[in-house]
Amino acid sequence: MQNPELLSPAGSWERLEAAVLYGADAVYLGGEQFGMRASCGNFDAETLPLAVTYAHARGVRVYLTCNTLPSCDEADQLPAFLRQAAQAGVDALIVADVGVLRLARELVPEIPVHVSTQAGIVNHLTAGALYELGASRVVLARELSLGEIRKIREKIPPQLELEAFVHGAMCMSFSGRCLLSQYLNGRDANRGDCSQPCRWRYRLVEEKRPGQYFPVGEETKGSYILNAKDLCMLEHLRELSEAGICSFKIEGRAKSAYYVAAVTNAYRAAMDAEGGEPPPWALEEVRKVSHRAYDTGFYFGQPGQYPQDSGYIRDWEVAAVAESWQDGLLYVTQRNRFFAGDTLEMMVPHSAPKTLAVEAVFDPQEGRVDDAKRPMGRYALPCPFPVEPDWMLRKRIQR
Repeated sequence: MQNPELLSPAGSWERLEAAVLYGADAVYLGGEQFGMRASCGNFDAETLPLAVTYAHARGVRVYLTCNTLPSCDEADQLPAFLRQAAQAGVDALIVADVGVLRLARELVPEIPVHVSTQAGIVNHLTAGALYELGASRVVLARELSLGEIRKIREKIPPQLELEAFVHGAMCMSFSGRCLLSQYLNGRDANRGDCSQPCRWRYRLVEEKRPGQYFPVGEETKGSYILNAKDLCMLEHLRELSEAGICSFKIEGRAKSAYYVAAVTNAYRAAMDAEGGEPPPWALEEVRKVSHRAYDTGFYFGQPGQYPQDSGYIRDWEVAAVAESWQDGLLYVTQRNRFFAGDTLEMMVPHSAPKTLAVEAVFDPQEGRVDDAKRPMGRYALPCPFPVEPDWMLRKRIQR
């Protein structure tokens, strides 16, 4: 592999820390405006420069999303937003609108511009035209096959970088351009406020038989004809690299820090492994986060985004986050309840997880206790191996 970039989501400060700690080369995050994830914590005028400083100090690049399709009134606010991004020191802007691209090149020419997957780039003509307008990278449409990506790479300037999604949720609409959420409840997906109605259950109602709901398919709980499986290309990174992809993008700015940590760690391990073959533990890692059934999308041709017939698969959860380790005692902040006698897994950056048997739980206020039950409480556990701050501990969910 030719040292491609691992690009991880950072929807909040905690997710930023997780992405950096577990191996991202770059992160993408949003400001208070113009981002496609309105529900995230995001970063304001005060925290954005701090986030950039934090990432840069650890050798990680920061890309700022500006990838909504702004109205005329919103467009008038863009100059201030772009200048704020420049002052914060971001490494690139991610845009979807040609007008925004042009404005960015005029106002902040020192910042490279990446064109978002929202632009629906499916051929070399569009990619080349965007390069002529000033784009340094394009994020390809998720509907492309590896063969189509190779053709694009062959016919565009070598300086133009290609980025593609390798992991995360898939949208049944073309490259995420969807009006369903806006039609059903007034929340515009193209401004980052999608309510995900494609994940809802649907049944058929005949006009003259109100209240009688008929299943569209054979699934007894209803039809999920719009609910796509999740993308996972962990075992195909070499093929993506050989097709010309220089940046592997993980979806999930709205997902948890645990998701960011586990998935980033798995892809980092695969990219660092000889030949790009993921170690067995990395293949397990992506199955220990909340996810739908995995698929390879359109990369190997049709049918692409298979409908998924149920909700998330979720078998693990974060139990605690490490604060410090000293003299065989691990101090942690509790995230979910755990007990003496539990077996936890320590998520080690750039490495396989370690097993930790919880022999005892110590509460600084009460001494030895049977369980860690105080939300966000501080506890101490016997631990035979050194642990660094912010490493996560997880436990299997008992059903």
